[in-house]
Amino acid sequence: MPGTDLKITPQLSIPESELVERFVRASGAGGQNINKVSTAVELRFDIAQSPSLPEALRARLLGKRDRRLTDQGVIVIDAQRFRTQDRNRQDARERLIAFIATGLSVPKSRIATKPTRASKTRRLEGKRARGDVKRGRSGRHSWD
Repeated sequence: MPGTDLKITPQLSIPESELVERFVRASGAGGQNINKVSTAVELRFDIAQSPSLPEALRARLLGKRDRRLTDQGVIVIDAQRFRTQDRNRQDARERLIAFIATGLSVPKSRIATKPTRASKTRRLEGKRARGDVKRGRSGRHSWD
């Protein structure tokens, strides 16, 4: 995989030079293997400074409230699900592709609407009926 671009769509790809990978020891259970081998991958990609992303996509990605995004606009993905370094590396890249792909679709702008006259009437009728039920519970009735 080294030396190849990360392909998001046929039109959009990220050069290998923009990705920063660091291999660290994974946390959690795993016995001797986990204590000896640095299999976990920390993948960093600077969204804010990337020349390969279109401006609109960059703005949508930076606007997301994702805990993996730093204040400087760098996404940090930790992958330690698998036992081998290569598989964790592949997993981290797949997760980065998925994150960027979520920003590709432009959300539809919401058109504000007003309630119809019929829905207002139904709402008021429901309130009136509920009020009648509560009024009927008061102690004014004689049950003799």
